[in-house]
Amino acid sequence: MLAAKRLEIMIEIEDKLKAEHQTQIDAREAEIKKLSNENADRKAIIAKQLEQIQILSTNASASKKLEQQNRELHQRSDNLKEEIATHKARTKTLQKDLAEERAEIVKLKQFDTVKMRKNLDANKRKLAEKTAANELLQRNYKKTKAENTEFQITVKELEKQLEALEEPKDAEEATA
Repeated sequence: MLAAKRLEIMIEIEDKLKAEHQTQIDAREAEIKKLSNENADRKAIIAKQLEQIQILSTNASASKKLEQQNRELHQRSDNLKEEIATHKARTKTLQKDLAEERAEIVKLKQFDTVKMRKNLDANKRKLAEKTAANELLQRNYKKTKAENTEFQITVKELEKQLEALEEPKDAEEATA
């Protein structure tokens, strides 16, 4: 019984303490609820922020990829610009060479092979004709020269005969 009385006293003390501290307990429970709600809100905010961070990190990696691609494209464009500049310079030299070749072709067209062959053939014919005429003239000249020497010999003989004929007449005249 004593134990039962003690138990009753303890329950009474507990109830008294509970009654005295019930407001504090309720306040603490309300504070705990409030803090747990705040904690849940913060967890939700943290979850949202984590989600945003993940989205931003994927965006950041995508933006890093984009920046890398931009750098690569910029490098490629610089390389292409240099290549275009070398091609332009080469084109200019090729155009100069082309102009020189065209000028040379114009010079060479002045010496048209077909036309020159025709002229050469015509000149060969003329030369052959002139050579034949020259040979004929040479033969005639030799013939005339030979005849001239024959005539000179004949003239000398005739002059000697004339002298021989005139000498007796001169001697007859001198005697007469």
